[in-house]
Amino acid sequence: MADDDEDREPDLEEILRSLLGAGGELDPEQLAQFGIDPAAMQAAMRQLQGMQSADGGIAWDLAKRQALHIANQSDLGVTSAQRTDLDQAFALATLWLSESTSVSDLAVTPHAITRGAWVEKTLPVWQELAEPVATSIADALTTALSEQTPEDMQGLIAGAGKLLRSVGGSMFASQLGNVVGNLSLEVVSGGDVGIPLMPAGEAAILPQNFADFGRDLEIPVDQLALYVATRELAHARLFRHARWLRLQVIAAVTEFARGVRVDTDALEDLASRFDPSSPDELRNALESGALLPQRSPEQESALRSLENTLATIEGWVDVVTEAATSRLPSAARIAEATRRRRAVGGPAEQALNSLVGLELRPRRMREAAAMWRAVTDAVGISARDALWDYPDLMPTADDIDDPSALVARLEALARGEAPVPDEMDDALAALLNRESGDGGAEQDGGTEDLDGPRPV
Repeated sequence: MADDDEDREPDLEEILRSLLGAGGELDPEQLAQFGIDPAAMQAAMRQLQGMQSADGGIAWDLAKRQALHIANQSDLGVTSAQRTDLDQAFALATLWLSESTSVSDLAVTPHAITRGAWVEKTLPVWQELAEPVATSIADALTTALSEQTPEDMQGLIAGAGKLLRSVGGSMFASQLGNVVGNLSLEVVSGGDVGIPLMPAGEAAILPQNFADFGRDLEIPVDQLALYVATRELAHARLFRHARWLRLQVIAAVTEFARGVRVDTDALEDLASRFDPSSPDELRNALESGALLPQRSPEQESALRSLENTLATIEGWVDVVTEAATSRLPSAARIAEATRRRRAVGGPAEQALNSLVGLELRPRRMREAAAMWRAVTDAVGISARDALWDYPDLMPTADDIDDPSALVARLEALARGEAPVPDEMDDALAALLNRESGDGGAEQDGGTEDLDGPRPV
């Protein structure tokens, strides 16, 4: 009987149980009979099982480790001289902003931070934005691999589903860590990307990246520091003042991300030749965005809404910064360099677009800035900034296209006049009239005309 056991050919199901973590150790002789390099497979499985999170979800710790590794290996820290220079720039920028906006100052002192600190502070928001896409990819990978498995082994695959799901999700987390880590090498300040990544009410500049940004501009460093500090403070002040705005932006991004659907045909094709000992093909597919099909109409609509919101924010920041830094001789040159940099985006921002399918560059910032200038000229700083008090007051995409109606409405309010009702006001009035019964009274009157007066 023992001889029979020795002569028995290796059972593929037993090998897969070992490979998928269902118990036991990999047998090198068994692997060799299937043409698999035992050492390579052992290393691959250690890597995959290391990716697996305790609850079978996305291993976000992996993203953090990857991002911090990239950020810290080239982080030179913050010198005392850099800290002093930026503290002075923030102090003067605070005074200048008090003249160009009625939005109140920050409660937290702005400061200089390292690349690693930027990763630590912003990663929770990146995770929130990317989680819907990571979950979609992880679920789709599990489904695709299961469909490639023979019927008699479906029970085994189902039992190891947690590991399979973790493979795709954790590879995505690793790539996100790559993107965030590389972004930490590019961003100059906390609000540089345009979305509220920093904790609410915090402003910061990364001295190392600030030095890289100004190296080829031939602009005095003190002027550049004042401009960047002013813009960063304006951005942070706005999100502290309009607390609802942060939630609105993040909700818009996550709504877009939830609409992401993985290209199942591409994934199934990838799964049919997936080699656990060489996951580079899956990694490359994630990096290139090949698994994300063309955007749906709902996503296009969500993206347009998000772009208008970001442009409205960036346009206001641009106008306020322009007014506050008007004393700087090089302000116009710095502003143009900043706009070009935001419009083009860096390699890491392009990688984020491939990974999540989302572009964060405000395409309509110039038009939005023109709208804010028109509003400022018409009604002044306080009335302009009051539009951020409530979500319903925020300018719309139509206002960016043509700010004349918005300006007329604000001018009427400034004169104490009731604004001229627009289509939305008329529709709301009609709805309220119907609910109050006025419309019914008219209908009753019509009935009396036809049938004569009703008896009392």
